[in-house]
Amino acid sequence: MADLHGFSLPRTPEGRSSLVPSPPWHYAGEMLVIEYWCDPAAAARALPPGIAPHPTDPGRAAALFVDWQSCTTGQDELVDPSRSQYKEFFVVLNGVIGDREVTTCPHIWVDRDFALVRGWIQGFPKKLGSVWMTRTFGLGNLADPGIRSGSRFGATAAANDRRIAEGTVTLEHVSPGGPTHNDPPLVNVRHFPRLAAGHHDDPAVHELVGSRSHTRSVSEIWEGSATLSFSAAPNEEHTAIAPVRVGRGFRLAFAYTVDDLEMVQQVSGRVGG
Repeated sequence: MADLHGFSLPRTPEGRSSLVPSPPWHYAGEMLVIEYWCDPAAAARALPPGIAPHPTDPGRAAALFVDWQSCTTGQDELVDPSRSQYKEFFVVLNGVIGDREVTTCPHIWVDRDFALVRGWIQGFPKKLGSVWMTRTFGLGNLADPGIRSGSRFGATAAANDRRIAEGTVTLEHVSPGGPTHNDPPLVNVRHFPRLAAGHHDDPAVHELVGSRSHTRSVSEIWEGSATLSFSAAPNEEHTAIAPVRVGRGFRLAFAYTVDDLEMVQQVSGRVGG
């Protein structure tokens, strides 16, 4: 009997049909980062076990809209852009593990299936949605805001045809330090349930993992004033951590490579339903 191959399902005789190819995965993208604060009690409820609220700024959070391009080392996806390009919107909350500052992602929406499943493998709770962002082309006409003082960028996100978030950033100047609310390392929960009767709350995998990346690079970062709002939608709970105060907004391009993760805490036995 022949072996089946592939990093993810579907596994096949040749292994070319996997939705997610084998790492390393290389990413590059343009993003809007909007710093904000939510209700501290709501933020605490959204943190997974093992991560405590930030001791001095418990409602600190950030919203990110990102237009990504990704590929494997052979770069074949770059000339087949439907396999490389996607957009996503996500929120990170600040917390601590011991005395170590971290962020965690309680909500994230993405518009492509390969990015959805790749996120689950890494511990991101991705759902399908749609994301739109203002683009710039370096041409400077009225249809192109450019990267300069006074330029305005907007972004929206929707899930199941309902708008769930929108934000704007009006550029003012090059940022001396860049965004800080999303700066601590990401720690998320990898969770894969069991279907076997009697084991629905005894997952096959339930572990706290830290993101690891390398070969990171970043463009010049611009910052300015920002707006951010969340809208309610059926089957969504992100409005619990909606902004009560909005800080600065940032626009930048960022690149990195992923081929590993850090095990922070493995949970065995039954977990909350």
